[in-house]
Amino acid sequence: MFNNKRYLIKNIFIIGVILLIACIATQKIYTKFTKERNISEGSNSLEIIYHQKTGSKVTLTKLTPVTDSVGLSSKEYSLTVKNKLTREVNYNVKLERDLKEIINDECGEYQIPENIIRVSIKSTNEKDKIYELDQIKNNILKKDILKPNQEKDYIIRLWVEKNTLPAGSNMHYHGNIKVKEVK
Repeated sequence: MFNNKRYLIKNIFIIGVILLIACIATQKIYTKFTKERNISEGSNSLEIIYHQKTGSKVTLTKLTPVTDSVGLSSKEYSLTVKNKLTREVNYNVKLERDLKEIINDECGEYQIPENIIRVSIKSTNEKDKIYELDQIKNNILKKDILKPNQEKDYIIRLWVEKNTLPAGSNMHYHGNIKVKEVK
């Protein structure tokens, strides 16, 4: 009887140690991948966290023209904007061509015309808003306000309009998402 009790306590202790090690390892792995994926930028008033490895860079490659309903399920670029101040902050979310990448890639003649690129932006608790990229004034996708210590999530998607270019075309788009405070 005494040996059975001792054996049971020993097994419970070993299982507890194994579970503890498993929990710690899972936490470390999760933290490592989250840090690799989330890229932060910011200013004195705003913190911007991009939730993909490419950070603020946006690309549209492997061209397949699609309808809006399919485009709204295409690759997403997500970001979170946080107000670090104790006052409201006005800001703009912009999408601009990445001229440095175009020059480095030497692909100026392969850029998709902006009049056939569709872009959607969706923020917390709002519906998708779809635009043609060339119709966006000053590259501003969204003008918004954050209350003190508030944060908002955004999802941006890009696709090419159906019946504009042949599928598999070598044309592409390089862009940058920028968040700027408006004074």
